[in-house]
Amino acid sequence: MSCQHLKESGEPEPQSAYAGGCPQCVASGHEDWVHLRLCLSCGLVACCDSSPRQHMSAHHAQTGHPVMRSFEPGETWRWCYEDEQLG
Repeated sequence: MSCQHLKESGEPEPQSAYAGGCPQCVASGHEDWVHLRLCLSCGLVACCDSSPRQHMSAHHAQTGHPVMRSFEPGETWRWCYEDEQLG
């Protein structure tokens, strides 16, 4: 099955630098984020589901933005929340 969200996802400029960590975690005094993800709808950078606060999943739940990609150096894989597909 082919995912239209993955096909149509863009590549926005990140709203924050990788080196800064998860902006939401840092703003609340936490440094225990695990990996970063980039929302391919708006460019938000947030922590992954292996992180305690799972900010990227929360962003999807709040906005409905369907696709994120890994923001880890050297990784380009994408995930569609709507279709639960890796791309």
